[in-house]
Amino acid sequence: MKLKVVFFIITFMIFNNLQSQNTVKSAFLLKWENSKNYLLKIAESMPEEYYSFKPTERQMNFEDQLLHIRQNMLWLSTTYFTKNNKEKPSKINPKTKQETINALTTSFNEVSKIISTISEKDLTIEVDFFAGPKSKLQILNLLQDHVTHHRGQLIVYLNLNNIEPPKFSGW
Repeated sequence: MKLKVVFFIITFMIFNNLQSQNTVKSAFLLKWENSKNYLLKIAESMPEEYYSFKPTERQMNFEDQLLHIRQNMLWLSTTYFTKNNKEKPSKINPKTKQETINALTTSFNEVSKIISTISEKDLTIEVDFFAGPKSKLQILNLLQDHVTHHRGQLIVYLNLNNIEPPKFSGW
């Protein structure tokens, strides 16, 4: 009898954990945390003296890419997922690699906090976007896509400097 109860409890816990990962919001938040950790490893991998590196004149340097990611994630999350959508996130000018990494960490955490407060139903709401009307779900996907796009560029920057990028972890 005790074995059946233990089995039931374990099965319930596993099922409940899987269920919590089966909503759009919970899946996003899990992926967002992994995305944060991976980008921070990339930021850590580049030596501070190469934060000003850029492959061509027309591209952003390594640090500017990181700050652009930060600015965009704050803009999208506050504009489309909070009532405070009139204020544009302030640009920052970090003096060190660590200040840049700290700002990125804080911004990722802020996005997680914002997204954790919205409802699943809220994701169906259509909003005005510069590229035309979009659902909040599309904006949520754009948040991740934008990070992924620029993170890919940063991996190229590392490779061009003979620095092995961190091993990818997608989940």
